[in-house]
Amino acid sequence: MRIELAPSILSADFARLADALAAIEAGGADVVHVDVMDGHFVPNLTIGPPVVAALKKATRLPLDCHLMIENADRWIAPFADAGAARLSVHVEACPHLHRTIQAIRAAGMKAGAALNPATPVESLREIAADLDFVVVMSVNPGFGGQSFIPGSLDKIRRVAALGAERGAAPLIQVDGGVSVRNVAELVRAGAGSLVAGAAVCGAADPVAAARALRAAAEAA
Repeated sequence: MRIELAPSILSADFARLADALAAIEAGGADVVHVDVMDGHFVPNLTIGPPVVAALKKATRLPLDCHLMIENADRWIAPFADAGAARLSVHVEACPHLHRTIQAIRAAGMKAGAALNPATPVESLREIAADLDFVVVMSVNPGFGGQSFIPGSLDKIRRVAALGAERGAAPLIQVDGGVSVRNVAELVRAGAGSLVAGAAVCGAADPVAAARALRAAAEAA
């Protein structure tokens, strides 16, 4: 299985996003990960649908929007209209998660659920078969450049086991602290998508950094 590389623009220079997108493409990325924060669900504020619409015009890669926000339901249509190909929401932010996942799919996007470090894998038991992907947060959400939480490796394995138990195989995406140093372990644990912010967009040479991650993932 080809491991998906999903660089996050959170660590990019926001005044030069077009350049960041070009580097991500040249580095062999599969999707562009877009971290959306509202300053309430997480202690940071980033971008919204207008910027996503601008990104859509500047890249051929699919946009993978990760909503770290409250009231996620009200933003499904705006992000779909802006051109998002995938949308993930946090379990804690959606009181009716099944309804939210169905609404994302109805809007024409792939739907994912995100697990914070302290959110149990078991919270996805009743929704696993409806998910296109699961985001395992390997740092606490809100800021880029954090260190990987080692216990996330076991969590990836448990997500994979739950999916198999429920007759589902959602893509497992790992978000936070991903680098060439831990890629092999992540892939062996069951990760199929790697979100890398500081390791790619924060690197001195993003193209070379993305290619190095790709090589490490393929070697694993």
